[in-house]
Amino acid sequence: MASPRNLRLCFVVGLLGLCLCQYNLTLVLAILDPVDFLALQSIRKALQDLPGSNFFASWDFTSDPCNFAGVYCESDKVISLNLGDPRAGSSGLTGRVDPAIGKLSNLAELSVVPGRIYGALPQTLSQLKNLRFLAISRNYLSGHIPETLGELRSLRTLDLSYNQFAGGIPRTIGTLPGLSNVILCHNRLSGQIPPFLSQTLTRLDLKHNDLSGSLGPNSLPPSLQYLSLSSNRFTGPVDRLITRLDRLNYLDLSMNQFTGNIPGRIFTFPINNLQLQRNQFSGPIQPVGQVTIPTVDLSYNRLSGPIPPTFSTVQNLYLNNNRFTGQVPGSFVDRLLASNIQILYLQHNYLTGIQINPTAEIPVSSSLCLQYNCMVPPVQTPCPLKAGKQKARPTDQCNEWKG
Repeated sequence: MASPRNLRLCFVVGLLGLCLCQYNLTLVLAILDPVDFLALQSIRKALQDLPGSNFFASWDFTSDPCNFAGVYCESDKVISLNLGDPRAGSSGLTGRVDPAIGKLSNLAELSVVPGRIYGALPQTLSQLKNLRFLAISRNYLSGHIPETLGELRSLRTLDLSYNQFAGGIPRTIGTLPGLSNVILCHNRLSGQIPPFLSQTLTRLDLKHNDLSGSLGPNSLPPSLQYLSLSSNRFTGPVDRLITRLDRLNYLDLSMNQFTGNIPGRIFTFPINNLQLQRNQFSGPIQPVGQVTIPTVDLSYNRLSGPIPPTFSTVQNLYLNNNRFTGQVPGSFVDRLLASNIQILYLQHNYLTGIQINPTAEIPVSSSLCLQYNCMVPPVQTPCPLKAGKQKARPTDQCNEWKG
């Protein structure tokens, strides 16, 4: 008979059942904390696979939950929970986020793939003091974003985009010190943007909501690299705010009611795509130096004065539906004919001429539209349908407009 020293007898009592290890057999078994085990059971009961999804097939609670799909453990605690099959085309999950989620005290990452998760976010999320990443996008979550999310002082990324959240953005979220990414686009959020205090915030995406009010000069941190506020109801000037955000590589303020001047310094920022269309910006445009931003859209505003020659280095330039006057600079023609400009939309302004040979052939890869200005376009080029059929403005409009 083996001595007690050589006898290895293990009892794993409780929720994981009984394990008997025989003589001289070494067994390594991860024992999940019972609180986490019960929490996972509750989370599982509240969710189901949609037809075509097989995510929960591995969630057999007679085995080790740390081996479940989407569950990652460290020691005896769940540290990451990624619910749903992340592969493209997966059907996702349906059901609710159970309040038991707050029992996973060591959870650092929580994500849910696109699907049909509905209902409100549980208030118990505020108990996840180690949570750094929270992403539940493209589902059907509704109600208000909980104020208590402001208690997640370790949070770095918050992505609740493409849901049905209503109400305001809690001011408490703006106080989180380490936020890097806030993505709340495509919801039904209203009210004003709270000040964001994090000096590490690089991405703020709030497009397609019902947000309103004006933006103070210090309401957003200069660390921002991506800012999208498109399709809201913001008003007022933004020049003092924007001039501070000199690290931006993407800026979209389109489809709002912003007013005032567009600061010339913005055209020196490392931006790849500048979208300021469909606002009420006014006054002349005065870029500082040659503009190297690939795409600039300033259409449907109230901008006036001459078109700056420094715009001729922009590949896709939309200046249509403004109040620009004077001649189109010759540098535009040279770059257009050399295929260096792909889109040049100048329709619906008060321009009086462009120095281009009527027999010049516009490259197939380039688009030029000059309709409805104070001139007859010297070259006939296809224009967008919205440009209309009239080639030139009525003479009385051109005589009355003084720029």
